[in-house]
Amino acid sequence: MPTTDHSLAEFGYRQELHRSLGRYASFAAGFSFISVLTTVFQFFAFGYAFGGPVFFWAWPAVLLGQLLVAACFAELAARYPISGAIYQWSSRLSNLTFGWFAGWIMVIGQIVVVAAAALALQMVLPAIWSGFQLIGTDPAVTSTDGAANAAVLGVVLLVLTTIVNIVDNRVMSVINRVGVTAEIIGAVLIVVLLLTHSERSPGITFHTEGAASSGLLGALLIGSFTAAYVMIGFDSAGEMSEETHNPRRTAPRTILTALAAAGLLGGLVILGGLLAAPSLTDGHLGVDGLSYVLTSSLGDGVGKVLLADVVVAIAVATLAIQTAACRMLFSMARDGQLPFSARLARVNPRTGMPSAPAVVVGVLAAALLLLNFASPDAFLAIGTTCIVMLYLAYAMVTGPLLVRRLRGEFSSRGTDETGGKLFSLGRWAVPVNALALLYGLLMTVNLAWPRAAVYDPAGGHWYFQWFTVLFLAATLLTGTAYRAYRRTAESPTPAPEPAVQEAAV
Repeated sequence: MPTTDHSLAEFGYRQELHRSLGRYASFAAGFSFISVLTTVFQFFAFGYAFGGPVFFWAWPAVLLGQLLVAACFAELAARYPISGAIYQWSSRLSNLTFGWFAGWIMVIGQIVVVAAAALALQMVLPAIWSGFQLIGTDPAVTSTDGAANAAVLGVVLLVLTTIVNIVDNRVMSVINRVGVTAEIIGAVLIVVLLLTHSERSPGITFHTEGAASSGLLGALLIGSFTAAYVMIGFDSAGEMSEETHNPRRTAPRTILTALAAAGLLGGLVILGGLLAAPSLTDGHLGVDGLSYVLTSSLGDGVGKVLLADVVVAIAVATLAIQTAACRMLFSMARDGQLPFSARLARVNPRTGMPSAPAVVVGVLAAALLLLNFASPDAFLAIGTTCIVMLYLAYAMVTGPLLVRRLRGEFSSRGTDETGGKLFSLGRWAVPVNALALLYGLLMTVNLAWPRAAVYDPAGGHWYFQWFTVLFLAATLLTGTAYRAYRRTAESPTPAPEPAVQEAAV
């Protein structure tokens, strides 16, 4: 049974989700959303194709920028340990309308991330066994056969993760922890084996050979897509606050450690792949990515064992991302801010899980996968769109937070559940916050920029070139229409606006 939680009562909520997650489970929630092996294997080929070896240097730049954002989020997680983190934080720092749009953009983005993560199976399973290529013969995600097969494999995975997200949060937590442990062990092994099979020196990372003709700046800007896609979702530790023991103390630390660990491991995996690749110019790295490096450099046996570990990472990542989206839907519905709120906010008292959000997220993500049957370009469109949505939602938190700091309205005082001081940036708060906001806005523009060479390389599909912009516009228009409908509806009584002043902590 859920335990009593006075901090939730302080925010006007009662404890419904089961509080059963410890520090490692909280870390696993953030790390598994980031899922280094899932995302690096999924987007390595893309980054290399446009940037060549020099795309590696986009990694530390993005890691630094995201650490600035994560530091701001760590402060907020200590002060507002509530599910629906982005929505809750933005609402309390600004107002309900602005916060609602932050939550709306975030949850739609999370649903797209679920779809994108499920597509990653295509980068690995056919490389392990050709029998996983259920449609056609070409496993490349840029081919018609590969894109369609990716959708089929993704739908199967979504069925399984949806079931787990309904069963029990303890089952979900165990799968997350086991999966993250396996992923960390696998990532370390991959790094060690690749570095011990190096064919060249690290100086190769200053070269652009094998890259598309986009120039050094273009190579880094486009190459940053890989790092930007990998290093999102660290806020999931805050998303799971209502299910975590001592969340004011635990969540801030696990947000930062999950991102730092993923950033370090991911950077080493990319470096190892560049150093151990049999060739940088034969075209394989820009198409087959790291799967090609593992099987060709380490041999089929070892390579396929490590690829199997990547499959586990992909499955756990898809589960964790779906869980985060479910908590966002639950949190917004609990405030009466979504259609069918009563149903979406219902928690099964036995399992401690909101079942309806799991089904909604699973069905919508599966529907997005069907775009892959229309064109292989949908793979990149889906992947980039989800990054832009999350980056924009993050900026809708760091922006109001900076305003509150400049007004002197954000308190660094308070204690956590153990009596220790709340996590605080102290005198570095304003510069860190300002840089986090600037970085987030610049990356959002970079990611959403409709480059024809990136989003519509074959030509003739203008809607893929502009997919991210169009999808974001549709999200905002749909949200605006729903908000207008709510204002004019006769029956519902609006939920009280969350307090924008600092909560007593």
